[in-house]
Amino acid sequence: MLRLSKKADYALMAMKHLALRSDRGSSSAREIAEQYDIPIELMAKVLQRLVRRGLLISHQGTRGGYQLARMPAQISVADVIQAIEGPVTVTACSTDEGQCEQFSKCNVRDPLFRVRDRILAALGECTIAELASDPAPVPARAAVLHTHL
Repeated sequence: MLRLSKKADYALMAMKHLALRSDRGSSSAREIAEQYDIPIELMAKVLQRLVRRGLLISHQGTRGGYQLARMPAQISVADVIQAIEGPVTVTACSTDEGQCEQFSKCNVRDPLFRVRDRILAALGECTIAELASDPAPVPARAAVLHTHL
């Protein structure tokens, strides 16, 4: 099963948050963490990793915080995921770390490499701008029963 880690989820949430607020300057780790009920320590680590990978810029001081390093349309979902999780893999042999016992006789290795390439291409086409253009879910409102007297 292909599944993103919580850190990758949080990174994408933070990137969308920053894209939506790009006109207001920067946002603090605390602001983002509180907005989405994420532990502040975890959010700070995720944001720092995104800074190290060149996707965010951090500013120190009382008006400090984080902002996108590039325009949202220039940052792909693949960029964010790989900054947090490293290379996207589908099989154990799709890393550079070595080979399994079946490597030389495996009949699905190459087709699965192509699947991985398609997944990366799809994630690469989806940008933070696209995520930010998707409207936020509206909280469900309680139904109100109107009666006529």
